[in-house]
Amino acid sequence: MKKTIFTGAGVALVTPFNDDFSINYSKLDELVEFHIENGTDAIIACGTTGEASTMSREEHLSVVERVVNRANGRIKVIAGSGSNDTMFAIGTSKGAQALGVDGLLIVTPYYNKTSQKGLIKHYNMIADSVDLPIIMYSVPGRTGVNILPSTCAELAKHPNIVAIKEASGNMAQVTEIASLCGDVLDIYSGCDEITVPIMSVGGIGVISVVSNILPREMHDMCALYLEGKTTEAAKLQFKLYNLCRDMMCDVNPIPVKTAMNLMGMNAGPLRMPLCETTDDKLAAIKNTMAKLSLI
Repeated sequence: MKKTIFTGAGVALVTPFNDDFSINYSKLDELVEFHIENGTDAIIACGTTGEASTMSREEHLSVVERVVNRANGRIKVIAGSGSNDTMFAIGTSKGAQALGVDGLLIVTPYYNKTSQKGLIKHYNMIADSVDLPIIMYSVPGRTGVNILPSTCAELAKHPNIVAIKEASGNMAQVTEIASLCGDVLDIYSGCDEITVPIMSVGGIGVISVVSNILPREMHDMCALYLEGKTTEAAKLQFKLYNLCRDMMCDVNPIPVKTAMNLMGMNAGPLRMPLCETTDDKLAAIKNTMAKLSLI
């Protein structure tokens, strides 16, 4: 059985920007402390929610370094290091390893995409290049590439490939992955709104967008389930369902940065081509947040 990186709720951390779109490192420090204080189980830096796609490699690794240094061993730090260019992903992964991260989150290739055979070669090449545990990230709605259950089973043979962040939204697929991969591949929900359903078929937690604003609640939901208090976990899932839904009402991380700014957390602007949400979506976000007494 492979070593688990973390259980519970890891935050897919936003990258705070200043008004001139430069990285707000002091705010980044504050966010790391916020998550440690509020029970978050791991920090995932420079993923989709962290807007890594609009960062240079130097910026990307500087954010990872800042998070690692600020965390100082108090919480697991996982670096997003995926790319649609295998060799670029290898370079970023090696850079993150040198900075002392606890693991890597690697999204499937996007735009140019690849076949299932190509996915196997892509992930194995990256896994061969580092000495870190790797979480594969399947989010076909964004990338156009789905990691099929049979491909997961093949990739799980590599000792460094230990988990998958499953964001297809397809419960039948998640169930099949769990059935095929057993104890050799951990499963994290990549969809906040179905965290408990995914845990019910063997998932061990979530890599969460909503944890940026409600870290304690997301941690508690997972902890309750892992403690066998499944009814209580489900009740918390139901309570947070509308917020989870609204955090995906526009392109991630537009809604969650909007919510954080409404709460006075000063996440800053989004880097283009992402921009502020529409008036109707803003109204919906505000309405849901008000019902939870967040604003």
